Amino acid sequence: MTDQQEQRPWRLLRRVLPQHTDHAGVMWHGAYLSWMEEARVEALSAAGLAYADLSASGLELPVVNLSIQYRQALLHGETVALHSWVLSRRGVKLPWRTAFVKADGSVAAEANVELVLVDLSNSPDRRKVLRQLPQTLSAAINRLERGPERDPPLSL
Repeated sequence: MTDQQEQRPWRLLRRVLPQHTDHAGVMWHGAYLSWMEEARVEALSAAGLAYADLSASGLELPVVNLSIQYRQALLHGETVALHSWVLSRRGVKLPWRTAFVKADGSVAAEANVELVLVDLSNSPDRRKVLRQLPQTLSAAINRLERGPERDPPLSL
């Protein structure tokens, strides 16, 4: 994988809406998780594998570790760009790093999440963590690790 500083990030642009905030107009901590998942699903799709197709084949990517460092409040009405990098695999874990970047370029929060690939195709009650990635997912992960070929257009 390319060094994160050299790799283009996967980007997702969002606006903080009333449903994302608490009573004071500050973005609620749970909204960060939802946006991070949306960014991962969109990046995976851009890399050639729709998450719906992955699920239809009996595979899921549950979160097994998550940390967020909040640096600045995100407020109702602000535009935020999520910059995400897919890091090199660590055993069965697929790590991602995401920065929540405000319009002025400052970083409001940084997050790290680790996923594992789980096979549910035999039975939802018999989950199996896969150590080897299927070819379709392996190819998509390789594309994700390289980052997008060009910066995607940012629009709301």
